[in-house]
Amino acid sequence: MHIAITGAAGFLGSKLAKQLLAQGSLTGRSGQPEKISRITMVDIAAPAGFSDPRIDVLVGDISDPAIIARAITPDTQSIFHLAAIVSGHAEVDFDLGMKINFDATRQILERAKSLGTKPRVVFTSSVAVFGGELPETVPDTLSPVPQSSYGAQKAMGELMVNDFSRKGYIDGRILRMPTISVRPGAPNKAASSFASGIIREPLNGQEAVCPVNGDTRMWLMSPRQAIRNLIHGHELDAGRFEASRILSLPGLSVTVREMADALTDVAGGEVAQRIQWREDEAVKRIVNSWPGNFEATRAKALGFTSDTNFSDIIRAYLQDDKTP
Repeated sequence: MHIAITGAAGFLGSKLAKQLLAQGSLTGRSGQPEKISRITMVDIAAPAGFSDPRIDVLVGDISDPAIIARAITPDTQSIFHLAAIVSGHAEVDFDLGMKINFDATRQILERAKSLGTKPRVVFTSSVAVFGGELPETVPDTLSPVPQSSYGAQKAMGELMVNDFSRKGYIDGRILRMPTISVRPGAPNKAASSFASGIIREPLNGQEAVCPVNGDTRMWLMSPRQAIRNLIHGHELDAGRFEASRILSLPGLSVTVREMADALTDVAGGEVAQRIQWREDEAVKRIVNSWPGNFEATRAKALGFTSDTNFSDIIRAYLQDDKTP
């Protein structure tokens, strides 16, 4: 089977491709496991570290119809649509956010529709679709009221994927992902980037600025758990979703102060003291509009799982991703 991954040069996209190569098969149109023959990795830059002959790298703008046509072909059975302009960047560059987060998503769906092959489409959404006055724990029934351009663009993408699925053009699965922590590499323009930075940089002997106060509650998921849940979402039988393909995934609810305490637990107080607490009003406005806890009842019933504590997330980062 042929799989396409958008945003494949990113951290999660690369991890996903490596895991798919390692396991060797996914559920195909037959409803049975099928051998993965090709993975097309699409991004604006080439992913690093791949030499497997099953990998086909396609460098280009995912909003370009010609790139989409090359990535999604009649033999494409599955699409993992991870490409996005992240929250902080989408807020300051509205047009770019719309181009990648909304327009490109529609073009991918239209390409699948035109082929008539009904591929499985795993669309990564975000807790940023919520905002405004929120209950302490968000139920599955709460309507999204995003308070950022990124959240609005993801919410629009959710509705499109759900409706294209209802019409039978695709077999969509919409996964609202918690904030992923701890990510390796350099900080990005996401408002949530600090959720990795306040752990990653101190572990590397560097200071890190935390732009929110310690009482700020985050809904988190480790990279390990994110990959498990992305693949699990793909493998679910379509009939189990019923009317809505949209799922808020289970995560770990922790305050930023608890994250710092977990760093102390794992690496010691000297490391945790490298966190500098300096609030940034622009970041706070975005992050504080996001929910810090979810019921995730439907997702749990469908077998999605979460991390159990943040100390273990840090330990997993040290094992999997921290560079010497």
